[in-house]
Amino acid sequence: MKKVFLSVLFCLIINSLRGENFRFALLTDLHVSGDSLAYNDLRKSVEQINKTKDIDFVIVSGDVTEEGDRASLKRVKSLLDLLKMKYYITSGNHETKWSESGATDFGHIFGSDRFKFEYNGILFLGFNSGPVIRMADGHVSPQDISWMKKELATFGKDKPVILVTHYPLQEGDVDNWYDVTDAVRQYNIRAFLGGHYHRNLLFNYDGIPGIICRSNLRGKEKVGGYSVFEVTPDSLLVYEQKIGNEPEKWASYSLRKSYYNSDDSGYKRPDYSINKEYDKVKELWIVKTAAGIYSSPVIYNKNVYVGDDLGFLSCYSLSSGKKMWEFKSGNRIVGTPAASNGVVVFGSADKKIYGVNAKTGKLCWEYTAKEAVLGAVTIDNGIAYIGASDHTFRAIDVKTGKLRWEYTDVKGYIETRPLIYEGKVIFGAWDNNLYALDKESGRELWKWNGNLTRMHFSPAAVWPVAANGKVFITDPQRAMTAIDANSGKTIWRTFQSTVRETIGLSADKMRLYSKTMQDSVVCFSTEGNVPKQIWATDVKFGYEHAPSMLVEKDGVVFGSTKSGVVFALEAFSGKLLWKHKVGNSLISTVVPLSATECVFTSTSGEVGILKQSSYKR
Repeated sequence: MKKVFLSVLFCLIINSLRGENFRFALLTDLHVSGDSLAYNDLRKSVEQINKTKDIDFVIVSGDVTEEGDRASLKRVKSLLDLLKMKYYITSGNHETKWSESGATDFGHIFGSDRFKFEYNGILFLGFNSGPVIRMADGHVSPQDISWMKKELATFGKDKPVILVTHYPLQEGDVDNWYDVTDAVRQYNIRAFLGGHYHRNLLFNYDGIPGIICRSNLRGKEKVGGYSVFEVTPDSLLVYEQKIGNEPEKWASYSLRKSYYNSDDSGYKRPDYSINKEYDKVKELWIVKTAAGIYSSPVIYNKNVYVGDDLGFLSCYSLSSGKKMWEFKSGNRIVGTPAASNGVVVFGSADKKIYGVNAKTGKLCWEYTAKEAVLGAVTIDNGIAYIGASDHTFRAIDVKTGKLRWEYTDVKGYIETRPLIYEGKVIFGAWDNNLYALDKESGRELWKWNGNLTRMHFSPAAVWPVAANGKVFITDPQRAMTAIDANSGKTIWRTFQSTVRETIGLSADKMRLYSKTMQDSVVCFSTEGNVPKQIWATDVKFGYEHAPSMLVEKDGVVFGSTKSGVVFALEAFSGKLLWKHKVGNSLISTVVPLSATECVFTSTSGEVGILKQSSYKR
C-alpha cells in the first residue's frame, strides 16, 4: 500500500512539474469592415471554437479590421465576446497605420494592445509591432521593448515563454527586429507566434522559432479557418483548422530542444558602411529618447520642438541637444507641430489642440475636439490651421486659442500638413478627397477626388505643394498629379515614376521632387500642362514607401527613408552629395538648417543634427 501511495505521489509530482497538456486557438488577419464576408468568417470561427472541446483560451494576433476604424473594432469585439473562454488580443498594422484615433481606439475597446498571462507554467506576452500612422516597416516601440524586458526579467530566465506579434520578427518586416531578438534571447523563448502573411509559414528570428499562421479569411477557399496549438510537456504542435473540417497538423517544435543561444554574432544586422563612404557627414548631437517619434521636428528661436508617442512635447537646445522642458498631453502626438508668436501649437490623440509657451513649456490654451487630433499644423499670419478625426478642419488664433472658423464636411480623418496658397487652405483626408477651403472663412471652394477607388489610395499623408497656379500631390496609387488651384480640375496625372506619398518644392518654385518606391529620386517641372521630368537619381535606398517629404535648402535637397537613411542631392542636377544612416527605422521629414546641416527625428526615438563638414557648389 505504501509503495502504491508513493508511486501515485511520484506521478503527481512529475505531472505537476511537467504540466498538463493544453490547447489554444489562434485567430489572425480577420480584416473585418463593412464587408459581411470577413465578419461571417469570424462568426463561424467563433462558433466552431465554442463547440470544440478542450480549447483553453484564444489568442488574436492583429489585423482584426481592414481600416482600423472604431465601428469595425466594436464589431470584432462583439463577436469575440461570444467566446466561452478567455481571449487575448494585440493589434496589427491595419489598426495602427490606418486609424482615425491615432491607434488609441484599440486600447480603449479591448483594454490594451499588449497582453500578459501565464498558463501551465508558460508565460505569454503579446505586443504591437506597428507602424503607427506613418507608412513604414513594422516597428516595436522603445516603450514596448522596455515593458517586455521587465516582464521577462520578473518571470525568470529558465521558464518557457511564448511571444505574440502580428508581424514576423525579421528583416524586411520589422525594422528593429534585432532589438527584440537581442532583448529576449537570454530567456527561454520557445516561439514567436503571429500572422500578416495570410498563410502557414515557419521562420526563425535570429535562431528563435517563428510560427506564422493562416488568415481567418476564406481567401480562394469556400471556408475560412484558424490555427490550433497543442502544448504537451515535450512539444508545441500546430494544426490548421478549416471551418467544418478536421484539424490538420502542419508544424511542431520541441519544448526541450535549444534552438538558439545568447550569442547573436552570427546573425545579420543593419549595414552602416555608407557612413564610411560619406565620412564627411557627422552627427553633431543625438538624443535617444525613451519613446517612438512619429512627427517631424520644429525649429523656432534656436530650439527644437518634438512630439512623441508618450504624449510629450519636448524642447531641446538647437546648439547642444539639451532638454529645456517638456509638456505632457494626454496621449500620443502624431502630427508635426508649428510655432509662431511665442507659442507652439500641436494636436494630440487625447482629442485636444494645445498652445504651449515656446520658452517655458507652460500651457497657454487648449481647444477640445470631438475626436483625436492627428493633423500637422500650419501657421499663417497668426492663425493655426489643423485637421482632426472628428471630420472637422479648424482655424484657431495662435495667441488666444479661440476658434476662427471650422469646416465640418470632411468625410475622413486628417493627418496631413495643410498648404496655404492663393487665399486657400488645401489638405487631403483619408476619404480619397483633397479639399480647398477659403482661408478667411473656411468655405469650401472645391474638392478633388481623381476617381480613386479605395480609401487606402487617398492623398492623405502627403504634404501638398503649389506653384504656377497648380497644386501638386502624390498618392498611394503611385501617381503624381497637378491640379488647377482655382477649379480643382486635374491638369495632369502620371504614373511613370511610381512615386507614393512624398513631394517637395524647390525654393524658386520651378521644380518638384519625389521619392520613387525603388531607389531613386525624381525631379519634375512645375511649368506647363503636361508632366516633364528634369532628372532622376539612383540613390540606392532600396524599396521605399515612407511619407517623408523632400525639402530644399540653399540649393540642396534633403530626404530620408524608412530604413534610417538621410540623404542630400544637388537641386539643379540631382547629383548625390551624401548619405548617412542614423539607425534602421523611419526618419520623418527632416528640417534643413543650411546646405550642410539638418535636424531629424526617428520612430526609434532619436532626435539629432547631421552636418556635412565640407561642401562646395
